[in-house]
Amino acid sequence: MNAWPGGSDGDLHGEGGRHDRGRSGGGRGGRGRPRDDRGRRAGRGPAGRDARETRRREQPVLDSAREAARDTLRAVRERDAYANLVLPRLLRERRITGRDAAFATELAYGACRALGLLDAVIEACAGRPLARVDPPVVDALRVGVYQLLRTRVAPHAAVSTTVDMVVADGGRGAGGFANAVLRRAAEKTDQQWIAQLTPSPDSAPVAASAFRHFHPAWIAQAFADALGPDAGELDAALEADNVSPRVHLVARPGAISAEELALVTGGEEGLYSPYAVYLDGGDPGELDPVREGLAAVQDEGSQLVARAATLAPVDGPDGGRWLDLCAGPGGKAALLGAIADIDGAHVDAVEPAEHRAALVRSAVDGLPVTVHAVDGCDSGLAPGYDRVLVDAPCTGLGALRRRPEARWRKSPEDVTGLTRLQRELLGAAAELVRPGGVIVYSTCSPHLAETAGIVMDAQRRHGLTALDARTLVPAAMPGLGDGPFVQLWPHRHGTDGMFLAALRK
Repeated sequence: MNAWPGGSDGDLHGEGGRHDRGRSGGGRGGRGRPRDDRGRRAGRGPAGRDARETRRREQPVLDSAREAARDTLRAVRERDAYANLVLPRLLRERRITGRDAAFATELAYGACRALGLLDAVIEACAGRPLARVDPPVVDALRVGVYQLLRTRVAPHAAVSTTVDMVVADGGRGAGGFANAVLRRAAEKTDQQWIAQLTPSPDSAPVAASAFRHFHPAWIAQAFADALGPDAGELDAALEADNVSPRVHLVARPGAISAEELALVTGGEEGLYSPYAVYLDGGDPGELDPVREGLAAVQDEGSQLVARAATLAPVDGPDGGRWLDLCAGPGGKAALLGAIADIDGAHVDAVEPAEHRAALVRSAVDGLPVTVHAVDGCDSGLAPGYDRVLVDAPCTGLGALRRRPEARWRKSPEDVTGLTRLQRELLGAAAELVRPGGVIVYSTCSPHLAETAGIVMDAQRRHGLTALDARTLVPAAMPGLGDGPFVQLWPHRHGTDGMFLAALRK
């Protein structure tokens, strides 16, 4: 395919091939250049040499939106940064707004999500492992291939702007390589590449689903295990991670109702949490109710978890002594505190990292909440709590739709260390809750090792009895299964993939 002048498939390892809209011919050695009337190639004299020197000195004018996307991918790769933190800062600093900002966001977040497909295509077109390609070139190629396969950007624009970025970074040799890779990538549609590169669905059905929906195979397997008899929903569960979620607000109980918040913000009342409001877009931080502390950004699933901790039935009277054992950064502690303020209860909130404890203090300002910057596994707090919430640190596999690069930075090894911590925290909660009191355990992950496995281990070790958590969420919620635990799913409920268990001592 020769849709763009300036190279052939043989240019993968050479210097020719940079896209140049002013060049009439392709390849090296001046092929296609006009000859003068004596049969010599134009540009061979001193004037031609000057022109060539000028072209060599010229740097391409880079597209700001594409450059911001490329730099976001670079920050994720080099510093293990979070794309949803890096990109907004770049857009502000470079004053990229409007359509350009939206385009940069689509490129950066989309490329982060589709990394598995993009890298497989780049390797196939380069004829070499990705590890043998300069990392800065890979960053730019990911942006370019994403445009070719996943957007309506004209192919010549996707190629030329990507090559310009590579040339500015690494010179014309790197530009020629990038041009050839991109031209090969453009020879097929995304569906054709997926069909070519997907593992065999017959021999590896879960791996095939994972590749089609841009997930590592081990995460797809974890989802399939958690879905159990509903594993036929695996494709839907994976695809839900590729859809940007709506913004969820929580209306602070006692300060504003969800109905009032929806009217003020132009949002829509949530389906399940009595405090939830959905927004289709915009910056929620600019909303008056958020600035005034009447509302905050919080996924509806997280709201349901915090609410469940206040609803789970205790044996005997509720003395109003509540504990949030993993409080940072403060969203659930704030909702617990607002409900405690209405019920006459008090919340102790534990967060070991001082900077995160400061975030909790800010979130619960004015509420009956005391923040303790101590280790939840060894807090030193006096036992006797009526209610304990353990929203344990986890892999976050239930919130992959909110963190586009997260699926590729996680590994199965992460689970081992986290499950050890989860067991310790739930054990600490069992020591702190009074007899007849309740523990609500949650994670933002459906991985069985972090969910049912942890809870059943705690039941054996600490003599805890599982309550039916389905009674603690609205009966209208579909697909809650047989209990006693609750697993929420983005594709079923529109929430993050929160797991919820209720245990009585």
